[in-house]
Amino acid sequence: MLAAAVWLGAEIWTWPSVKRLAVERPATTAFIEQYRARQRAAGRPDRVVLAWTPYPAVSPALKRAVIVAEDIGFFSHRGFALDEIQSALEDALRDRELPRGASTITQQLAKNLWLSPSRNPWRKAKEALLTWQLEHALSKRRILELYLNVAEFGPGLYGVGAASQRYFGKAPGDLDEHEAALLAAVLPDPASWHPGATSSAYRLRVAAIEARMGRAALLWKRI
Repeated sequence: MLAAAVWLGAEIWTWPSVKRLAVERPATTAFIEQYRARQRAAGRPDRVVLAWTPYPAVSPALKRAVIVAEDIGFFSHRGFALDEIQSALEDALRDRELPRGASTITQQLAKNLWLSPSRNPWRKAKEALLTWQLEHALSKRRILELYLNVAEFGPGLYGVGAASQRYFGKAPGDLDEHEAALLAAVLPDPASWHPGATSSAYRLRVAAIEARMGRAALLWKRI
């Protein structure tokens, strides 16, 4: 009983202050620190590139590409896409394997900022609570702004500002629709996918994102 009380007290004491993100930029994230720890353990430099880009300075094409790639219902749900979760569970039951990812942008943000890639039940429970807090404390545009600035776009490369400069030599506000699709397609596998990659899976994902962007004209108003 005492051990449980101590554990609960530690969780409460170290619980993130979600509301502060309404006005503060995160200096780092859990995923960044985990990457740096892996680099150090392997005897490699732990340098990362992280550049903050304000929401208005990100091209609408890039915002739209990321949304259609990662969470088409972002502006209509409250953090959880129940239809995607159901679909993932049905696929897992049919294929007899662990469920595929069905995370929304808000869930991904919670995980990137404070958690780990682990799929244990307690980690998932923390992700759900933090997702709920993010959706209630922040606007959709702020959540998207944070996500765009902490998402990984390559080994040690975080945020659309750093990624746009690395891959295209330009600011994220200057990306055209094709460049935006190339960048958004990196997100599921930033360790191996990048603009210029010849992987057929990556190229197919780019094409799928461009097709969705063409059908998602209504997102312009929400973005």
